[in-house]
Parts: sequence; structure tokens; C-alpha cells
Amino acid sequence: MTYRTIAVILQGEQESSRVLDCAVSLATRTGAHLVGVHAEVLPVPYTSAVGFPDTDFIQVSTELNKETTLKLRGIFHERAEDSGVSFEWRTLESFSGDGSISGLSSIRSADLVIAAQRDVESEDGTDVESLVYDSGRPILMVPQSGAVLSSYRRVLLAWNGSKEAARATFDALPFLIDAEQTDILIIDPSHTAEEGPDAAGARIAASLSRHGVNVSVSVQESGSQSVEALIQERLAAIGADLLVLGAYSHSWLRELLFGGVTRSILRSSPVTVLISR
Repeated sequence: MTYRTIAVILQGEQESSRVLDCAVSLATRTGAHLVGVHAEVLPVPYTSAVGFPDTDFIQVSTELNKETTLKLRGIFHERAEDSGVSFEWRTLESFSGDGSISGLSSIRSADLVIAAQRDVESEDGTDVESLVYDSGRPILMVPQSGAVLSSYRRVLLAWNGSKEAARATFDALPFLIDAEQTDILIIDPSHTAEEGPDAAGARIAASLSRHGVNVSVSVQESGSQSVEALIQERLAAIGADLLVLGAYSHSWLRELLFGGVTRSILRSSPVTVLISR
């Protein structure tokens, strides 16, 4: 099993080099077809003081947006051609200017989608949260800083026995097989599985072992700590360079109002994240 079609979301010039570092390297190693996806912003039709459409503003906005598109397209083509991978470019148009929203038809036909972690302070970049919840595909999120990798030595797999966790685990299987070690982290097992704490993780560990994955299982009680804090601590303790987890929430409305583990991890993870739902 490997990834044969990889979609890469390119929103702005600043994040594109990091995303392409990961995507081009992975496509080169796996022989995958690379699809560049960019959404060009449609200008909002502002009106002038006398009530007529501000055609000058619309024209300037359109030209700037096209300039950005051409620049990103040129960067993508250059990187892909230099690497020798099979590739194509798809330009979309939307008022949001976010390829994660307007590019779903392209994204849903890919084995894997690669996007940049969103800038928390400015809210610029790809809306990874919407991408995770609407695309139906595994998302590989490249962190804002640190090393950009396309193969991973040490993987932390957050396992809670849910269907989302199962989906993410097997979506990540090519990475898990290649990794030196995969650490399965189970938090509060009595609350997340239909088996006793002593046997927590045994079934998924055995299943992954049959694929040749080198696995270990660690079980922790959260106590007064948050799940996010425990995951972050474990990432640092084992020196993980990839986190795999399922995007789980009881309610989308609840996530919007109160946040949650999924949202926190997407916004604060210091390492690459593979997440599915």
C-alpha cells in the first residue's frame, strides 16, 4: 500500500515552500501523481459612494489575485518539473479564496492531502479544520516551524478505540510501516475501549504488527491533565516526528463553541500531523 495521488493545497507564497518540501519529496519517493490546488479569490463587489460598483477596486483586486495565482503556479511547476514527478495544476475561484473549501472535488479523489498548519494569530492559510471534517480524506498537516519531513522515524499514534482513530491508523499505514517505531498512546482506556485497561491497545498493536509495523503500547490516566497536554508531553518524551489521530468530536456545534482536542492539536502541534475522520 502506498499513496498514488497526492493533492497539495497552496494558499500563500510563505507557506508554499514548506508544503512543497514535504509533498514533492513524498511524491518522488512513492512515485505518486502530484496535484497542486489553489483557490483564487473572487473580489467582493464593493460599491462607490454614489452606489455604483467600484470597478477600479474590482480590477485591482482581480489583477493582484491573478498575480498570486501565477506566482504559486510557477513555484509548483518548477519544483515538480525539477523532481521529475507526474503532476498537474488546478486553479479554482471562490469568494473564500481557500482551496480546502472550493477544491473538495479535487481533494476527494486523492489518496492523501497535504496542507500547512494555519497561522493562529492571523488566521491566514488553509482552513485545515474544514478540510478534515469535509474532505473524507486523510490530511497531512505540515507544522509552521521546524523540520519539514516526508518520512518519519518515530510515530505517536493516539488510540481511543473509535472509528475515527481506526480510520486514521490505517490511512497512515504507509508511514507506520516505514517508521522505526510506532508508539500507541492510550489515555483513560476504561473510558475509550470495550476491553480492560490491561489489554488496552493489544488488538490494534497485533494488527499493525502483521503489517510489519514495530509497535509499543503506553497507557496513561489523564487525572487533572488535559488529553492535549498528555499527547504533547508524549510527543516530546519519545521524540516523535509524526502524530496520527482521528478527528473526533461529539458535536460540530460544541467544537465551534468550546474547541476540543482536535482543534487544539491542529493549531498547536509542533510536529507533522496525519489526521482523518
